[in-house]
Amino acid sequence: MKLYFLYLFGYSNANIQVGEELTINQLLHVLLIPSANEAGTIIAEHIAGSVESFTAMMNTKATELGCLNTNFVNANGVHDSNHYSTAYDLALMGRYAMKNETFRKIVGTTIYTLPATNKYEKNDRVFGTTNTLLKKNSSDRVDNYYYEYTTGAKTGYTDPAKSCIVATAMKDSVEYIVVILGAGTTENGLSARNLDCISLFNYAFENYTVKTLNDANSVLRTTKVFKANSSTKNLNVVVEDEISVLIKKDFDTMTITPTIQLNTDLTAPISENTVIGKITYNVDGNEYSSNLLAGSNVIKANGFNTFLTVCSVILVLFLLYKLLNLNSNSKKRKRKRKKRKYNRRNDYLYR
Repeated sequence: MKLYFLYLFGYSNANIQVGEELTINQLLHVLLIPSANEAGTIIAEHIAGSVESFTAMMNTKATELGCLNTNFVNANGVHDSNHYSTAYDLALMGRYAMKNETFRKIVGTTIYTLPATNKYEKNDRVFGTTNTLLKKNSSDRVDNYYYEYTTGAKTGYTDPAKSCIVATAMKDSVEYIVVILGAGTTENGLSARNLDCISLFNYAFENYTVKTLNDANSVLRTTKVFKANSSTKNLNVVVEDEISVLIKKDFDTMTITPTIQLNTDLTAPISENTVIGKITYNVDGNEYSSNLLAGSNVIKANGFNTFLTVCSVILVLFLLYKLLNLNSNSKKRKRKRKKRKYNRRNDYLYR
């Protein structure tokens, strides 16, 4: 009944037959490449038992990702007034999805053939991607939207939402996500969705870059640890993760001052890689941070050895004091002898 509804109202489909046996991988390909709506319903029912249970899982995951204004009621995007999202939320979902290698590979595929199965003997179900940023058309076509840096991801369309896309592109190891919603066509009949994607990607690549402020496992500074022995008291403070920021290409990173918070109770013993603080950079209202780790083991000083060390220091100071005092007394005696000789000489002269 659900599949019949999708066919009846003209939603895109992969002509999947009742009772047909397909793998999850095959279903994902026809769901993500030609937007076969029935594949989404089949996957949802297979995983969760029903679309309702699956969409509850989707809503839970969206919340975990930090989405603020999203609610799912189906698994394929068919229009429903209670099924909605925002550009910001879709960007979060897109970023998360592109970290999955299977998803990334599928959404970067331009053509896919569904093989013959137990219910469909032909190999004629061939599907092209709906993401025309990936498709190399003839260069003299006015609707050539191919963008060489495109890596994915997913298009969408309903009459109320119009033409939508979460698109990704990578250049010089930097990947951006662009979300376009509610797009139509230009006065020349071209896809505003694709043209806007290309303009935004070009602007990002031309004006912004990613710069590394701290490498992973780099030494930030050295600090002294209380009650540590002499060989381990100087502790390297290590930045756990790489800290990279997205900034304008002409921005001077030397003007960025981090906030460094070290634990106030740095007392031996401390194990290597123990979290001892945090470093945070604030750039254009965005925070980039990492834990600070102990770069080595810090050993607590032995109490008896410490006592001996203190005694040794006191003894050395005492000896220095005595030596200086002896030198001072010696000089005083010499001055007195000279003075007596001088006085005796004067007494003799006056006689």
